[in-house]
Amino acid sequence: MRRLTLLVFLFPFFVFSQLSIVDSAQSLIDKKQYKQAEQLLKTELSKDQENLELIEKLGDVYGHQKKWDDAIVYYEKLKVARPGVANYHYKYGGALGMKALGVSKFKALMYIGDIKKSFIKAIELEPDHIDAHWALIEYYVQIPGIVGGSKRKAIECANHLQKISAVDGFLAKGYIYEYKDDPELAEVNYKMAIKVGGSLNCFQKLTDLYENKTKEPEKAIANIEAAQKKHERNALHYQIGKVCADYNIQLDKGIYCLKEYIDNYTVADGVPVEWAYLRLAQIYRLKENKVKATEWVNKALAKKASFKQAKEEKALIQTL
Repeated sequence: MRRLTLLVFLFPFFVFSQLSIVDSAQSLIDKKQYKQAEQLLKTELSKDQENLELIEKLGDVYGHQKKWDDAIVYYEKLKVARPGVANYHYKYGGALGMKALGVSKFKALMYIGDIKKSFIKAIELEPDHIDAHWALIEYYVQIPGIVGGSKRKAIECANHLQKISAVDGFLAKGYIYEYKDDPELAEVNYKMAIKVGGSLNCFQKLTDLYENKTKEPEKAIANIEAAQKKHERNALHYQIGKVCADYNIQLDKGIYCLKEYIDNYTVADGVPVEWAYLRLAQIYRLKENKVKATEWVNKALAKKASFKQAKEEKALIQTL
């Protein structure tokens, strides 16, 4: 009885200790201190080599470092130890896929079968595993048809995904059609994703289509403005200014938006403020206002003296 009491007392301590190690490792990962996280986890695993949480986290650390061979080793240990866990098969297949991208096409063929099997197994074990559905769609889209790639199968997978998550289904179809050079159907599906979900990611996919695929900057700006109206994010001011500068359109709107970005800037906005200075310099150069253009490019260089793009812009301004 006394021994049982002692075990009951000590059990929460052991659980807390294990969770603390995993949490500490995740904290290091969040700070991109991957080497420190790796060392911490390897030290703990040397004491408890069968601890699946530590094994999974170490696999994740190797993935962050793009050490795919090491990640594959640890994820394979997981799926062998617990073959009924969908996420282990998904992570193993994902690591194999990333490994395949970094080798020759001939060597990549060695991994294709196991990649597909892993994603299918994950979905069989957990039909609602959205990431596994996305991974299988990516597989069918990017793999050449001669070795199993298929637009038809990708669309079938997207239809299954849509039953689980309507917005993911539309985003997946948009991605498939965009990749397969059918921008009109891609646009339709991205618009449906915005209607159903309306997240910033949905708006961004449509903006990227307009900017990178169909080269329709006016539509891109209108879409970003719709996103701004819904989400009120300062970063979207920069995005509008960037499109205006890149395509030499709606320059006054670009100036207004970039100044709004600068006035409300915080590190959380993502794009460093010197990039907004640079975009303003670009716009004023396009307006042939050498004084203003020089003023803003100098601000960019004062903020970051090694700013290569700002140096290039200054050279262009000096030709006015």
